[in-house]
Amino acid sequence: MVELAGACQCGAVRYTVRAKNHDAYYCHCSMCRRAFGNVFAAFFNVKKANVRWEARPPVYYASSKIARRGFCDRCGTPLTFEYHESENMDLSVGSLEHPERMRPVMHVGVESRLASFHTSDGLPEKRVEDFEHIVAKWKKAYGEGVTPGPQR
Repeated sequence: MVELAGACQCGAVRYTVRAKNHDAYYCHCSMCRRAFGNVFAAFFNVKKANVRWEARPPVYYASSKIARRGFCDRCGTPLTFEYHESENMDLSVGSLEHPERMRPVMHVGVESRLASFHTSDGLPEKRVEDFEHIVAKWKKAYGEGVTPGPQR
C-alpha cells in the first residue's frame, strides 16, 4: 500500500488515501471530458474505506443515475468519480500533492476520444462497453437501447 495526499486548488477539501499502487488511467468519455473541462480525465482507483477527508468532504453532483462526482464548491476542482453502491471510487490524479508519482497504465472510453488530441503511447485501450459491469448498471438505469454517456 502507498500513502497519498491531495487537495483541491484552494485547499478547502483535503484528503489522504491508502492506494494499492501508483497506477492511474486516462478516461476519454464525454462525461469526464465535460466534468474536467478537458480532452480527458486522469484518475486512480481506490477503496472508499481507504479515503479520509481531512477538513471537509467534497460536494457531489449526480452526473448520471448510476454515479456521482465530487468537487470543491469554492474553487471547482474536480476530485472524485464513484458509482453508487460501489466499494471503490476514483480520485483525480491532478489533485494529488505529488501527481508525478502516478503512472498511466491504460486509456478507457476510447470510443469518445478526440482524435485530433490523440498521441499514441502504446498503453492498452478499452471501450466503455468492454466493462460488462458498467454496461449492466447503465442498462438497468436507462434501459436496453441506451448506450453509456450523457442523457439529455
